[in-house]
Amino acid sequence: MPTCIAPTCIALIVAGGSGQRFGAERPKQYLDLAGKPVLRRTVEAFRGHPQVTGVRVVIDPTWRDAYDAALSGLALPHPVAGGASRQDSVRNGLEALAADGAPDLVLIHDAARPLIDADTIAAVIAALDSTPGAIAAVPVADTLKRGSGNAITGTVDRDGLWRAQTPQGFRFPDILEAHRSAVGLSLTDDAAVAERAGLTVALVPSKEDNFKVTTPDDLTRATRAIMSSLWDVRTGSGFDVHRFTDGDFVTLCGLRVPHSHGLEGHSDADVGLHALTDAILGALAAGDIGSHFPPTDPRWRGADSARFLRHAADLVAERGGVIAHADLTIICERPKVGPHRAAMADRIAQILGIEVGRVSVKATTTEQLGFTGRREGIAAQAVATVRLPG
Repeated sequence: MPTCIAPTCIALIVAGGSGQRFGAERPKQYLDLAGKPVLRRTVEAFRGHPQVTGVRVVIDPTWRDAYDAALSGLALPHPVAGGASRQDSVRNGLEALAADGAPDLVLIHDAARPLIDADTIAAVIAALDSTPGAIAAVPVADTLKRGSGNAITGTVDRDGLWRAQTPQGFRFPDILEAHRSAVGLSLTDDAAVAERAGLTVALVPSKEDNFKVTTPDDLTRATRAIMSSLWDVRTGSGFDVHRFTDGDFVTLCGLRVPHSHGLEGHSDADVGLHALTDAILGALAAGDIGSHFPPTDPRWRGADSARFLRHAADLVAERGGVIAHADLTIICERPKVGPHRAAMADRIAQILGIEVGRVSVKATTTEQLGFTGRREGIAAQAVATVRLPG
């Protein structure tokens, strides 16, 4: 029997909008949604789908730094520069895919629809076996009214009406040619571009959760939807100690803090990040930092402890969870932590990929009691709260 080769399918994520209606300082696709940027959640939904060969993102180059931060570590192809309109941006993305070796299929999806589910993606792809185009859509359930000012002028028959969503999937050569022939027009979505070219576009039933984040209320709604599925709430604690040694700085929470001594340790001896790493691993019941990064392994000699903390955060993400909060207390007489506290919280948030409002850094002394009171070293204790799918 001949071997069936699965079609190549690229998800083209359109993230070039400015999000003016949202009213934030940055486009909504780069805002935090339950511990991850909106764009990252959208990309991960397609990147993790077994029928999606790859992902390409179309962006406004003005926000390239925000894009890089949002998708750090995902190793995606270079983003495509968008155009003046969404239609222009999609066409630019399609042309870039054509130049790199055209896929068989393309799924065009709004970056601001982060709650797209795997079943809907699969259903849109399946529909392309028998039709050149297919879109996710929801039947209209509410009664529709036509109005003038504040007065109703008529009732619209809702029979056969659907609300279009994304992804909108197409056989690649067909939609590329349709977009090329629609240059200069102002069409509302890619299905309209396909319709104008005479292509049949199927309607694939989707879900209400696949809504577009347009306003702050939408972002709140999306956050609640995600958090409601993460009802397994875990708490872990961590504790670490390092003694002072010769040196002129200590590494605390990823920062180089000037001091009369250094800290002794196999890695960079960052007592704060070590305690927090153990707290997250504890919440996952995943051992401790030494089981993941043995101090006897020369690979970790002098290593940046941010790698350890990032590893713990990645384990949470691999299980579909989020880090809800991180609380760290540094215990020492010197150096003074207060002047560096805000920068420490910022650095921890950056490593974990969460908003800084979910990170607390505090400091205390032991009133000159014990080894920290005698200024022989620094201790740290941490508590991490993690939410996992039930």
